[in-house]
Amino acid sequence: MDNVSLVKLAIEARKNAYTPYSEYKVGAALLTKDGEVIKGCNIENASYGATNCAERTAFFKAVSEGKHDFEKIAIVGGKASETDEFSDYAYPCGICRQVMREFCSSSFEIVVAKSINDIKSFTLEEILPNGFGPENLE
Repeated sequence: MDNVSLVKLAIEARKNAYTPYSEYKVGAALLTKDGEVIKGCNIENASYGATNCAERTAFFKAVSEGKHDFEKIAIVGGKASETDEFSDYAYPCGICRQVMREFCSSSFEIVVAKSINDIKSFTLEEILPNGFGPENLE
């Protein structure tokens, strides 16, 4: 699947975000190596520590359904008033990067977009150099 198509699915996923506190809505579309897309959105909570990011929502949904082989993820986010074009890129937070590190290779692709015409792509190694992973515990 090309990045534009995946970004469109992330924009679609963002519509389900629950953000009554920050009003910053994020959507993610996670592509498995067998071509399936699992969408996620951020879900806030009055107890801020219980909030879950869109990326982790997508990963946890996928893993809970027995999927463990991932190709790439697209992420979009912005103020609630923004719909298809965003004022900035929504990069994954540190916790989400660590979850990606748990399940993905260093070449896993992270796609961020301001719109379907303004897309950037990075590898996991580029955004989390020298990451700590399962092999460090062996």
